[in-house]
Amino acid sequence: MSRLQDKQQKLVVLIDAENVSHTLIRPILLRAACYGRLDVKRAFADWSRPEMRRFKDVLHQNAIEPVHLFSYSRGKNAADITLCLNAMELVNTGQFDGVCLVSSDADLTPLAYCVRREGLRVYGFGGQQTPRAFVAACSSFIYTEAIAGV
Repeated sequence: MSRLQDKQQKLVVLIDAENVSHTLIRPILLRAACYGRLDVKRAFADWSRPEMRRFKDVLHQNAIEPVHLFSYSRGKNAADITLCLNAMELVNTGQFDGVCLVSSDADLTPLAYCVRREGLRVYGFGGQQTPRAFVAACSSFIYTEAIAGV
């Protein structure tokens, strides 16, 4: 029996909150929970932006840790970089079996490769517009349109 068959997978959920609707968070978490126990849940964004206020209740109701990032310059996405650093720090603890990456952003493709190289599963969650490279880099990819009504 493999390590993943004899126990429930311990998962990390990392959300690029600037790249997903707050209305999709609950259905995404419900689907992610089908794959294992959600031990770490973090959402990355510049929470001072007015449009991010809609996330506040969703974060509290689902015990998601907000990670605040200031937008230091226009057109740059500090959320992606910080999400990647957090992912690798968590992977390198050796405590987890998989990572759920919630984003439709192809910039996370190298992260998916790296996490899989470390022997962990990568569950991607994103919209139909997600670039094929990111979809293919994940062990499994779940389109949010398919679970939006859950």
